[in-house]
Parts: sequence; structure tokens; C-alpha cells
Amino acid sequence: MPPSPIPADDRTGPAPARVSEREVRGARQTKPLPTAVRRWAERRIGPVTAVRDASHDWYRSRVWELAGEGEVRWYVKVSPSTKFFTRETRAYRHVVPALGHGRAPHLVDSLAEELAVLLTAVPGVPAPGLGLADAQWRAVHRQAGALCARLHEAGELDRADRAEAEAFLEAAADGAEKYLSRAGDRLTEEERQVIRDHATQLRRVGPVPVGYVHGDNQPRNWLWSPAGLALVDFERTRPAARVQDLVILTVTEWLDHPDRETAFLQAYGRELTGAERLALRCLTALDAVNCLAWGPDNDHPEVTARGRRTLDRLMKESAL
Repeated sequence: MPPSPIPADDRTGPAPARVSEREVRGARQTKPLPTAVRRWAERRIGPVTAVRDASHDWYRSRVWELAGEGEVRWYVKVSPSTKFFTRETRAYRHVVPALGHGRAPHLVDSLAEELAVLLTAVPGVPAPGLGLADAQWRAVHRQAGALCARLHEAGELDRADRAEAEAFLEAAADGAEKYLSRAGDRLTEEERQVIRDHATQLRRVGPVPVGYVHGDNQPRNWLWSPAGLALVDFERTRPAARVQDLVILTVTEWLDHPDRETAFLQAYGRELTGAERLALRCLTALDAVNCLAWGPDNDHPEVTARGRRTLDRLMKESAL
């Protein structure tokens, strides 16, 4: 699935030939763990007794669960690009430890030539698959808010990181025309203008709090267990406007369940500033056109519906 709006040259998109994701899923075979990666992992953790393909239903996802003696588990992930490998290894070394023990996997080792990372396993199951009651969902969002705050405040940004973070909103606005071009005639002229208007507003938001963001902050990357919540998948972690981590939640989870937003922000520790609220609205508009470009091209109705629902809501609000 596509990430929330980020600079256009920073996205992973469909295959160049626009291969349908549903076709890929339908033809998907269990992905074998590369021999070189397995040998490297065994040098670090000892004999591997079982391997399970744990990849997402996406052709570029390559993740395996490894079992060792005594039922100890690890995960090996091969990144889809050097950029994501670099981000993920950096995150695990310098940002993720701020979450606390047991709140995220630990990096055992990395192998740059194979773009591979070896991670400890953390307890839990992705929250969407658990059939949680409303009160349980509020508890999940409460813990997610607390962990998100820790991540956003994980150390001072150096000069280069701060410059990247402070340029995030401008770079996101720069991607609007590329999203619109990819969406083509799926949008009316009125809808295209609304997207452009939000991109223009995004350039005028002004300063917002910045820090390290998860980059794909949503329940599929939240593991819930009796021990509490853990975050996984840090390949998009980077310096950015902190509000970026709330985009997907705003247009999915929180739209129908404002109590979850309240629980999240209470644990996050502060209300959003006025500038952040405006930036968030503008970023949801870019998320909408991104989804309407990516979803149909990859035969993914869930993503397409997310974009259409957001855009329809923005159109109604702009008409008031």
C-alpha cells in the first residue's frame, strides 16, 4: 500500500510495467530465503530449524521468520532499496531504542551487500487481526500515542536532519502535480483544483514541530499483546514534520472513531498546534490523490476507497 504523502522521489510505487498487485498476489509463491542471507544469519544466531515466509502481500516485500533451537524466533528482512535499508538500519541504531525495551524489535546485525537486517522478534499480533472491542482499541491508540511521542522526541536533530525535516512540507507540496498526473481523468477539474489549493496552503503553513517519524504509522504496524504495544517496520523512519505520522490515522481510524484520536493525543502529551492542524488537512488531500493514483493502477480497492472517501469529504467541506 502507498505511504502517506511524502516527497514524490521518496515513494515506492508499482512496478514500472504497472503490474497489478492483485495479479501479483494471485500468482504469489512462497519466497525462498536467499542462501547467502541464511548463512549470514546462522553465523550470528546459530542453526535455523525452520523458515516461514512472513512477507506482506506486495511483490517487493521480503520478510522471513526464523526459528532456532528452543523455539527462539528472529526475523530477516531484505529491503526493497538501498534508501530503505539505510533508513531502517539507522533507525534501529539511533531512534528505535527511545521506545523502550520490548516496544520494538532489536537490530541484531545488518548485511549491506544483501540489504538485509536481522531482528529480534517482539510479542504480539497486528492489531487489525484481533477483533478488538472499542475499549481495547482505545487502549491500543493510547499506547500508540505514547510510543509515537517517544519516537518523535528521540534525540536532537543534527543540522542535516533538521534541514530535511523543515523542508518536508514544501517537498510534499511539490509532489502534488505528479500525483495529479498519475491520477489522470479519475479526478474532475474541480477536484484537481481542490488538491492544488491544499498544496498551495501547505507551502504557507509555517513552522511546525519536527522530529523523527515512523513514516507508516498505522495499526498494521502495531503489534498488540498482553505485554502491551510494539511498533514494527521502520524503513520509512526519517526526519520530517511530526504531523506526518497522523495522516493515515486521520483518514481511516479516527474518521469513524474520534474517541481513538482522543485517546492517542492524550497519551501523545499535547494537542496539535493550529499550524499542524492545517498541515494535516493539506496532507490528507495529498494522500487522497496519491491513493486515487496508486489504488486503481495496482487493483487495490481498499486504497482507492480511502482516497475517494477523503476527497469527497474535502469537496463537500470546500463547498460550504
